[in-house]
Amino acid sequence: MTRHILIIGATGGAGAALASACIRRGWRVTGLTRRDVDDRPTASAIRWVQGDAMQAADVLKAAQGVDVIFHGANPPGYRNWAKTAPHMLQNSIAAARAVGARLILPGNIYNFGPDAFPVLHEGAPQNPVSRKGAVRRQMEQMLDDACRAGLRAIVLRAGDFFGPHAPASWLSNGMVRPGKAPRVVRDPGTAGAGHAWAYLPDFAETVLRLLQVQDRLRDMEVVHMAGHWFDEGRDFARAVAKAGGVPGAKVKPLPWWIISALSPVVPLCRELREMRYLWQNSIALDNTCLRDLIGVEPHTPLDDALRDTMNGLGCRAVQDQPRSTASTPAAT
Repeated sequence: MTRHILIIGATGGAGAALASACIRRGWRVTGLTRRDVDDRPTASAIRWVQGDAMQAADVLKAAQGVDVIFHGANPPGYRNWAKTAPHMLQNSIAAARAVGARLILPGNIYNFGPDAFPVLHEGAPQNPVSRKGAVRRQMEQMLDDACRAGLRAIVLRAGDFFGPHAPASWLSNGMVRPGKAPRVVRDPGTAGAGHAWAYLPDFAETVLRLLQVQDRLRDMEVVHMAGHWFDEGRDFARAVAKAGGVPGAKVKPLPWWIISALSPVVPLCRELREMRYLWQNSIALDNTCLRDLIGVEPHTPLDDALRDTMNGLGCRAVQDQPRSTASTPAAT
C-alpha cells in the first residue's frame, strides 16, 4: 500500500478523527468536500477536492490513486435519507471498484431490532424497527453484494459516537448545549438500561489497525467495537456533568414528551424520537472478532476522552489545552 486514503465526510466527526489519525501516521489524505474547509490544524495537511458525494464523477475523480476510501457521508439534516444515503454509497462502491481500493463504512446498531439484543454479534439477524435502520440494512447489503463481485470492504460498527468534533451526536444534540458549560446534563436513557459509547479517536485508531492486518481480512469484513460500556446508562451522563467542570451540575431525564410534541414540525426531534427504543434497552457490542484480528481494542480512558470532548464542544467551565488524541490501548 502507498497509504493514500480518500475520506468522504472529512469535515464530519468520524471523518475528521480518521484524517487526524492518518496524518499522524504519515498517510496521504484526500478529502471530498462540498463546502469550504474549516480551521482545524489538520485541514492544511489534507488535499481537498471540491465535489459532491451524490455525483459519481466527483467521487471517482477524488479517488484516483487512493488505496482506501472511507465513506463517512451523511445526508445533511437527515433530508431524504432513504434515497440519498444509498445513492452516495453506490457512488463510493463504484469508485472503489474502479481504482481497486478497499471501502470502509462506519456502522452503527440501527439495523438491529430487539430480537438481537442485548449483546450484538456481527452475524445477528437484522430486523430493524426504524426507517434509518432499514436504510442501514440496505446499505450493508449493497456492500455485501458488491464484495461478492470483487469489492473489498470493512464495516466497523460501534455505539453512539462522542468526541471533540462530533457535531451530530446524541451528546451534542440532546445532552448538552455546545458552547456552554452545562448546569444540567440530559440523560436520554431509561433507568436500568445499559448503553455503549465510542470515542471517535479510538474509532479512527481501530480503522488504522484493521488496515494494518489486511492480509487477514475477508473481502467483506464486519467487526464490532465494544467502546465504553455502561451497565447503567445514566453513569455516562454523570461523567459528562463532571467533565463540564461546573460544581453542582445535575443530571436530569431528557424530556421525551417535548421531543414527541415537536417531532411533526422539527426534523431533528422527529429523528431523535424514532431512535428512542435504543435508549430503552440494554445494547452492548461484542468485540471478540475485532480482538482476534488486532489484539486489544483502542480504549482512551473515559475521563481523558470526555475532557477532550467537552473542550472541543466549548462545554467546559475552564478550557484546557488540547491533549494528544492518540489512543491508549487497553484490553476490552
